[in-house]
Amino acid sequence: MIFRGFVQLTAITTGAILIAACNQSPSTDTDAANSENNEASTSADSDLLQRINNGGVINVGTEGTYPPYTYHNEQNELTGYDVEVTRAVADKLGVSVEFKETQWDAMLAGLDAGRFDMVANQVSLTTPERRAKYDVAEPYNWSGAAVLAPKSDSRFNAWESLKGLKSAQSLSSNYGEMAIKYEAEVVPVDGMAQAIELVKQGRADVTLNDHLAILDYLNKFPDSDLEVKLVAPAEEKRGSGLVLVKGNDEVLAKINEAMTELQADGTLTKLSEQFFGEDVSKR
Repeated sequence: MIFRGFVQLTAITTGAILIAACNQSPSTDTDAANSENNEASTSADSDLLQRINNGGVINVGTEGTYPPYTYHNEQNELTGYDVEVTRAVADKLGVSVEFKETQWDAMLAGLDAGRFDMVANQVSLTTPERRAKYDVAEPYNWSGAAVLAPKSDSRFNAWESLKGLKSAQSLSSNYGEMAIKYEAEVVPVDGMAQAIELVKQGRADVTLNDHLAILDYLNKFPDSDLEVKLVAPAEEKRGSGLVLVKGNDEVLAKINEAMTELQADGTLTKLSEQFFGEDVSKR
């Protein structure tokens, strides 16, 4: 009996030790991994801040194929609204900027992997997952829905004016849904270019699309005889700014300060008018 009791006690004690070990091991491994990740993140953040403080080089991800925001001109030089704003920010920070061109689908993955320090490509933090992972600096442009129609059409004084009008829209777009919301008769199209042609031909009364996209078209085709009739109210507009991985608080503050200065000295207004024909830097 004494021997049996000893064996039972030994088994229980050994089991308790094994259970404790099993419970502790994953936690220890996880803590170690988290610690390493935090140290790596802190190191990367410190490196970026140090480069900015020392007048170094910042790496910025962009597409290079998305006019008028980021594209190559006739001389094959990278330019565009987002590109030139980023260069202006770099000048304010006293650093050089090196653009890393990449595909849209790889934009945030490249940011995660540390291939670049920030992204300048009209990236919007529209999902909770993105907002939890990234920070966006002070916006350098604002946009929302807008209505495009012939200059001679004077029927527009509110969004409700769309009721009963023919609106050329892609059925799968948010703007198509807006047209239906305001009881317009939707004329299906494949995209914005076709929609505009239908409006010019009189086969549709209007088309709804992103305000900046419409301004870009009007800037390129000033003789189109079309104009913006309605624009979304300020509270419905979305802003776009430089995007960074969370944790770069000091860097973000420096970028925001630079953006405020560019707004105050008229640089953003000048660049807006250059690429869009009007100031899009204010909400």
